[in-house]
Amino acid sequence: MKLSILTCKIKHYLADFRVVFFVWLIMAIVPWLRIWLKGKFDLDYSIFYHSFWHAWQQMPLYIIYPEDGNYFLYGPLFPLLMAPMAVLPYQLGRLIWMLLITFVPYWSIRQSFFTRSQQLFILWFVAVEAYTCILDSESNSLILACILFTYYLTQKQKDCWAAFLIALGTVTKIYGIAGLAFFPFSHHKRQFLGWFVAWMVILSVLPMFVFGFDYVCGQYGAWYDVLVHKNDLNQFAAGQNISLLGMVRKISGIASYNDIWLILPGAILFALPYLRLDQYRHQGFRLAAVASALMTIVLFSTGSESYSYIIAMPGVAIWYLTSPWQRNRCDLALIIFAFIITSMSPSDLFPKVVWSQLIKPYSLKALPVAIIWFKLIYEMLTKDYAFTTAQTMRTQASVMQ
Repeated sequence: MKLSILTCKIKHYLADFRVVFFVWLIMAIVPWLRIWLKGKFDLDYSIFYHSFWHAWQQMPLYIIYPEDGNYFLYGPLFPLLMAPMAVLPYQLGRLIWMLLITFVPYWSIRQSFFTRSQQLFILWFVAVEAYTCILDSESNSLILACILFTYYLTQKQKDCWAAFLIALGTVTKIYGIAGLAFFPFSHHKRQFLGWFVAWMVILSVLPMFVFGFDYVCGQYGAWYDVLVHKNDLNQFAAGQNISLLGMVRKISGIASYNDIWLILPGAILFALPYLRLDQYRHQGFRLAAVASALMTIVLFSTGSESYSYIIAMPGVAIWYLTSPWQRNRCDLALIIFAFIITSMSPSDLFPKVVWSQLIKPYSLKALPVAIIWFKLIYEMLTKDYAFTTAQTMRTQASVMQ
């Protein structure tokens, strides 16, 4: 009897958004306090912080500085976006950054087309990946938010702002280009494309008004060079290329082939479901496209790190939750497999020997997501998404039971 009461209380708290919000707040505050109290610098935030001052002082952005210890890999617009935090005292700016990378993605999940139970599931399901990302001040959670908000705005027929977010994500970290996956669902395609081109021009030239025309033009060239160089470094790097591309390369041990032989078939598979024009009107199909886009940009990028899975794992959750048919035991096993291998394997709760000797060297963190992605593409090519919203909600109601 007592166990039953305890179980009911736990379910009640897990279903309370105030509890979820508090947990995510703790996820932002604890890493900030940990570094501050130890009197250390956060290396990733340090790169972002110094990018503004390097640009302000007309110094090269894309070289390794001793105080940063790694390459800056974002576009010349990014230092300008960091200005409001960079001009503040270091730890205050860092706190604001930690809150941004925590609650912008939180908000993107809450302000969505997901039902209440689906929102709760996604927020709990991705919490481990979110904390991993926050712990090292990574920006990947903002890319997730950018993509989710792009879909939301497209469905609301706010094409101007949807195009703005795609352009913003593209000129800062390339990954935002994934938002174009929702262009076919726009009701005003000409306006959408027009706004996208306009925003790309505006955001590309905006840094020139602050840092100078010649300087920014030079940095765009340097950005391209460093991305090509980093791509070469990533091929067999232990902490990089944690993707389908990296998994194939590291398991095979072959360095001679070009990744295009995997990227091109992946792009074709990604695009094929869009030929099913009759499915566009079904929200389940459109949300499946969201899940596909979130997983694709991580699985087919040599720059994917462990932190990148804050983008892919919400895609896994969306795949599982939003199908208009009842998920079976195989699907349940797949999402559990993804949570254990992809989210939990880098943690202290997972056997270290398995992580260090098997999962990390061969980028197997990508394996469950890759399997689910192939299954999702198969479903989008063969399944009928013509179920009502009420049926979808009933079939997925068991998720939070």
